[in-house]
Amino acid sequence: YAEIAGFASRSNAYNMTGLRADGAEMAEAIGAALDEAGIPGTDIDYINAHGSGTLQNDRHETAAFKKSLGDHAYATPVSSIKSMIGHSLGAIGSLEIAASALAIEHGMVPPTANLHEADPKCDLDYTPV
Repeated sequence: YAEIAGFASRSNAYNMTGLRADGAEMAEAIGAALDEAGIPGTDIDYINAHGSGTLQNDRHETAAFKKSLGDHAYATPVSSIKSMIGHSLGAIGSLEIAASALAIEHGMVPPTANLHEADPKCDLDYTPV
């Protein structure tokens, strides 16, 4: 269904569980993964977000997507399958990879269940039900 062509990981020492609002580390990881894959950010057609539904995480991700994809972030649909399957901690990465591969195969964007009104600071194309 799909190929993982690029990967990158970053971390910070800001706080054990907290994230800086600017999304810098995540944006850097996205940029490095795109570089490794040899594709521009404008080739991204969908983002399967961590999407835990917390102000801190959702705002951090929104900032990272804007930093790494620029204006293209506004034209890219974003959703989270956690709204339907929950947060399975260590297994969630594998589940999200599978869901993303199926989304590519079937040409559809999974919804974010129960998203009726987005945080105004999360102003990208967050896909509701």
